[in-house]
Amino acid sequence: MAVKHGNLSINSDNIFPIIKKWLYSDHDIFMREMISNGCDAITKRKKLEMMGECVLADDYKAKIEVVVNPEEKTLKFIDNGIGMTADEVEEYINQIAFSGATDFFEKYKDKTNEDQIIGHFGLGFYSAFMVADQVHIDTLSYKEGAEPVHWECDGGTEFDMEEGSRTEVGTEITLYINEDCLEFCNEYKAREVIKKYCSFMPTEIYLSKANTTETQIIKAEEKLDTDTVIEEIKKEKEEDEQKLKIAKRPELLNETTPLWTKHPNECTKEEYLEFYRKVFQDYKEPLFWIHLNMDYPFNLKGILYFPKINMEYESIEGTIKLYNNQVFIADNIKEVIPEFLLLLKGVIDCPDLPLNVSRSALQNDGFVKKISDYISKKVADKLSGMCKTEKEEYDKYWDDISPFIKFGCLKDDKFCEKMTDYILFKNLEGKYLTLPECLEVNKTDAEENGGEDGKSAETQAGTSANEEGGSPAEEEVQDADGGSVEGEVLDADGNPVEEEEEKKEKIVYYVTDEQQQSQYINMFKAAKMDAVILTHNIDQPFISQLEAKNEGIRFQRIDADLTDSFKAKTSKKAAKEMEEQAEEIAKVMKKALKKDNLAVKVEKLKNKKISSMITVSEESRRMQDMMKMYAMNGMDMGFGQEGETLVLNANHPLVQYVLDNKEGDNVKMICEQLYDLALLQNAPLKPEAMTKFIARSNDIMMLLTK
Repeated sequence: MAVKHGNLSINSDNIFPIIKKWLYSDHDIFMREMISNGCDAITKRKKLEMMGECVLADDYKAKIEVVVNPEEKTLKFIDNGIGMTADEVEEYINQIAFSGATDFFEKYKDKTNEDQIIGHFGLGFYSAFMVADQVHIDTLSYKEGAEPVHWECDGGTEFDMEEGSRTEVGTEITLYINEDCLEFCNEYKAREVIKKYCSFMPTEIYLSKANTTETQIIKAEEKLDTDTVIEEIKKEKEEDEQKLKIAKRPELLNETTPLWTKHPNECTKEEYLEFYRKVFQDYKEPLFWIHLNMDYPFNLKGILYFPKINMEYESIEGTIKLYNNQVFIADNIKEVIPEFLLLLKGVIDCPDLPLNVSRSALQNDGFVKKISDYISKKVADKLSGMCKTEKEEYDKYWDDISPFIKFGCLKDDKFCEKMTDYILFKNLEGKYLTLPECLEVNKTDAEENGGEDGKSAETQAGTSANEEGGSPAEEEVQDADGGSVEGEVLDADGNPVEEEEEKKEKIVYYVTDEQQQSQYINMFKAAKMDAVILTHNIDQPFISQLEAKNEGIRFQRIDADLTDSFKAKTSKKAAKEMEEQAEEIAKVMKKALKKDNLAVKVEKLKNKKISSMITVSEESRRMQDMMKMYAMNGMDMGFGQEGETLVLNANHPLVQYVLDNKEGDNVKMICEQLYDLALLQNAPLKPEAMTKFIARSNDIMMLLTK
């Protein structure tokens, strides 16, 4: 075979059906394309007038008319734009994918801005054949001496073109709708589609119904030259205003200068709220909003609203509407809108977006990531600024906006870095603290209180410090029994040694259920310690991330362990005795409860009213939570797992009774009750355990009656 070189050919018989059937995912999008073409034609005419290449009449009013005719099964799109000559119809209509917009820009690139032109691919017109069996074009160019042109095509690759009858500059496109798509001839359906795609296009769009008999009443002074008066309304009283019955006017469906196109300084609060209500049909006032306005390095405008919510973050669903030159593209395009901001409501208009041919999706472009990063940065700047300058308002909003921010921190590392110091934590007193404040203010509070029993500030506040190194020397203090009590750390000269700051690990205590963990909360308050409230499902992965990104900070639930602040001072002798008692009582508890793996600890607690408690190590509990989340089959999520410890208060009479009466008649019942009471402080009992607990409580009360 001989070597051959040539050009690839595209057969119109093959490509045209592809354009008609598969270029656009939604059939209703044809209406957007028809109206967009009309907008471009009007924009071109205005540009030419500014350049002195055409003259507009003094009464010229740019507009696009959409006329539905259900009787004739037609849909008309009429504009008073630049129009076309026969040569231009031949070039832009008869040649598929040859863009008149692109050609216009190339011709006048030194005098006009590409961003103001909507269409660029030259394919939008052919979307009409998705719904029409036949399409007619009647057009007249603005050029002096131009002749009108009539063009028609039945959806195949053949067309007819001849001299037309149009007398006004502009273009009229008539679609003869096929039987499967007659809904688009309906006035209500047409209104719905136009409002969806064209609510903010830069040219006024009017909808009317052909041959309508509908009327409307207006004041006489409101009459327009275009109105058809049917009758004068007879006045009931002489002083009444004169009114007229006229043929129903075409309905204006769009707003040509939406709020986001204005400078933020030009917009009032009421305008922002009205825009929110109109666009999102939400009459609950948003918390606040962010107005995006950027010209460099890309053109981007928009408004993001933070709605008030009262549900968990997983079920929140927002709407971010994406526009290109005021033309609706789609809702919630994740490539350009950060995922966490999809929880918000708002609009974003970016003429620089690299759209695909159908203008319904984005091309894979690194530029899109830059836009997404910019939006995240602007949101972070707004929120951090509010925290710095409007702290009271920021506190007020926090409960509603925290899911957005925490979700954003989990999804976007850069956003997390910017927001870490402006994350708020609500403490036990209901005060909102930033993370630095949570660490520093609590420490200061403890120092001001002097610390209970002479303890260090780090063990008294909502943050504590764990020492990792040994001590040079330890001063021994004698108690009344002659036992030694832990005292200050001294150097060789007998001077106190300051702890090394770098060896401290800051602990932030937290609460997940204020009611269930009320016993522990009361203990914290009594010890003048603090904790933060973390009740959202998102809080657990969020604090894990904070720990990973902030070395030396650890979050611990208040029931994870007993700090020294809760324990009474004991001598070394007494501590050794409690270790022996723990071994004895552990045997009794394991036997009574039939739990051989139960970990038991005996402590002397300051609060003598507490008989028993359960602690679950932070690591074990997080593992349990993770297994619950992923619903791991066969995993027992009840207590008695690794990391769980039953703490018995040696200062409580019931615990002492068990120690003194290991073989007593009621010991088993007391052990069971002590254990269940401890469990109830952490979580509800399982049904079977609760039934036994109630029956046992009744038995105990019966004993009191004897």
